[in-house]
Amino acid sequence: MKKILVSGKIKGTVLKSERPINFLGTVDKKTGIISDKNHDLYQKSIKDSVLVFPSGVGSSVGAYTIYSIKSNDTAPLAMICQKADLTVATGCALANIPLITVNDEEFSLIKDGMSLSFDTESSQIHYQ
Repeated sequence: MKKILVSGKIKGTVLKSERPINFLGTVDKKTGIISDKNHDLYQKSIKDSVLVFPSGVGSSVGAYTIYSIKSNDTAPLAMICQKADLTVATGCALANIPLITVNDEEFSLIKDGMSLSFDTESSQIHYQ
């Protein structure tokens, strides 16, 4: 079951993490690169990706980080989570980044590097 939190229509390449993301402490606002050495996406850029991750963690100030990466043109095209916490939902809403949540089964079907498109109007996710 998908839940649309911020609507939109996108097509892009998946960048998937199996670990939650702390946007305040993990993402460089100017470059969109994951700077936490302990994160599985360390040194990868989230820019122009379809960022797929279990959930957000950490400070509510992370919502401002999401807004900042959008302002700096280093944001993902969209985000897909298993559970959208208040920080991720607020940040995506402020930055107008499409955000949907998916169940565990659908999360496991999404693979890093795959092409993915969705249109929240039709509520369909297409995998290529």
